[in-house]
Amino acid sequence: MSENSELEKTLWAAADKLRSNMDAAEYKHIVLGLIFLKYISDAFNDLHNKLKAGKGECEGADAEDADEYLAHNIFFVPEKARWHYLQDRAKKPEIGKLLDEAMDAIEKINASLKGILPKIYADPELNKQRLGELIDLIGTIGFNQDGHKAKDLLGRVYEYFLGQFADAEGKKGGQFWTPVSIVKLLVEMLEPYNGRVYDGCSGSGGMFVQSEKFVEEHQGNIKDLSIYGQESNPTTLRLAKMNLAIRGIDARIELGDTFLNDKHKGLKADFILANPPFNISDWSGDKLRDDVRWKYGVPPTGNANYAWLQHFISKLSPSGTAGIVLANGSMNSNSGGEGEIRKNMIEAGLIDCMVALPAQLFYNTMIPACLWFLARNKSNGKFRNRSNEILFIDARKLGAMVNRRNKELSDGDIRLIAQTYHNWRGKDGKYEDKAGFCRSATIEEVKNNNYVLMPGRYVGAEEEIDDGVPFEEKMSALTAKLAAQFAKGNELEKTIRENLKGIGYGF
Repeated sequence: MSENSELEKTLWAAADKLRSNMDAAEYKHIVLGLIFLKYISDAFNDLHNKLKAGKGECEGADAEDADEYLAHNIFFVPEKARWHYLQDRAKKPEIGKLLDEAMDAIEKINASLKGILPKIYADPELNKQRLGELIDLIGTIGFNQDGHKAKDLLGRVYEYFLGQFADAEGKKGGQFWTPVSIVKLLVEMLEPYNGRVYDGCSGSGGMFVQSEKFVEEHQGNIKDLSIYGQESNPTTLRLAKMNLAIRGIDARIELGDTFLNDKHKGLKADFILANPPFNISDWSGDKLRDDVRWKYGVPPTGNANYAWLQHFISKLSPSGTAGIVLANGSMNSNSGGEGEIRKNMIEAGLIDCMVALPAQLFYNTMIPACLWFLARNKSNGKFRNRSNEILFIDARKLGAMVNRRNKELSDGDIRLIAQTYHNWRGKDGKYEDKAGFCRSATIEEVKNNNYVLMPGRYVGAEEEIDDGVPFEEKMSALTAKLAAQFAKGNELEKTIRENLKGIGYGF
């Protein structure tokens, strides 16, 4: 484990200890708000020191002019909102009031942060001694590192804490968090190098953060990506905007119900990455019976899965691709006309790849999940023409337990799945079916399977590995072991009978 991973864990353990009896849903806003404040204050200080020094391009600049910071895409932090000012007063009883005033002052001078920052620190129920200790703890993030590394660490700590809070909150945590390994897999498979990226249920913005990371890691330019999103929960939207601001990601994320009030009408995205809530019944489907998005059939009012799929299809550009996380039931459900919608989507050539995921990847639900990959143009000149095929990947055996409840896909697992997909799409003929793991099936085969899209139906069983031990030897060993267990069982039964007889309960 890396030194930074250990630091994140240590910081979380200390911050969680300070939580005491406070509910995780409330506490996350206190902690994440402070991490955000530390980040923007550090970024401000870096530039402030350069402006004060007045060297090079900073010659003659005013270190207290907010426009200077705007020009460098850095938030201006007023004097009484700067981290060192607040940390110096962390032990004072009025620290909560000072923090709320600091958040308010930052919002007033930075229009893009208006209504985003938490102003909850003066709450009389909040233990001010613990708050002071938390400020001191967060003040250590980035210690002994240069500006860039410190900021990167702050960003990763913010993401790590988001994940830990999602775990602590359980089911509710899933409203704002998709496990990192699933997001990484979606991004590695779709490879969003440039173009428009969209998520209609963007949560805390993890899909966008990972897309930006992907571009940077592959020596691309993050300015080549345009980010669009929508989130119906105002609290979650604030988390997303802080998460993206920490990364310096410019995104147009709007507040509103994606089905009832699509804030990006007319948008055609090159890449769609989304984890909509599974199987939701209260999606206002009864008000949307005649919606233009339902080109492949009207989704049932009691389940939004096929509404989400068709909404995302409506957002795809002519060569766009989408990766969507849904409950496993979406792959074979026939209720409410879903089977007919799935058939129409398959026959329209929209389904590119289906991936069955391992169980226990999510903090908030035990419902097994899968990934749908959609493509507008499967004969796209950049790739092999696969218009009559669907790739099925059964990844249920992958992943490893990271705690008593949850699994995680390793980087190796992610590479294996993504490379299989890339090989299948490629023109170089590297792809091969692998029994028990992947298979390229024709649309005719899928039709013969009643349009069911469960990978297990197509990939078959893995070939058994011959261990070289003759069958007769195996059976002799097994029967001998069974005989010994029967004998032990008889001994135990005899002992129990005698003990019961000794206390007057013989039978």
